[in-house]
Amino acid sequence: MKIILKKDVHGLGEAGDVVNVKTGYALNYLVPQGYATVGTESALKQHAETLRQRAHKEAKLVADAQALAAKASAVEIKIAAKVGENGKLYGGITAAQVAEILAAAGVEIDKRNIELPEIKAVGEFEAKAKCYKGVYADLKVEVVAE
Repeated sequence: MKIILKKDVHGLGEAGDVVNVKTGYALNYLVPQGYATVGTESALKQHAETLRQRAHKEAKLVADAQALAAKASAVEIKIAAKVGENGKLYGGITAAQVAEILAAAGVEIDKRNIELPEIKAVGEFEAKAKCYKGVYADLKVEVVAE
């Protein structure tokens, strides 16, 4: 019997998958528990249309995220910080500081989506900013003495 999974079922499939199972398993467990719906012809057509629309929306979101990543990568991030002897910073450089500079340049990326290495000295560093699932912007952060 064909069913369409509504939720992830361990050992069977993920939500949105169309799978074949025994009739008893489907009608006595999966459907009553809300894990699946019966895969009638009309339900399968509706599911295919939903997947098509979802794929179209996903492609647009990925394209927008790639444009945002390209724009973010082009921004020059230069942070002035107080430096002690030996070229070490008094504090560290945070993702919030990088997010503020990006926002000033017109690129809105949440500070929680910026992955910075530990920056405790003057120099150039590589960072990543997550724009969407699997789409990252490579950032160059330059720290200079104040």
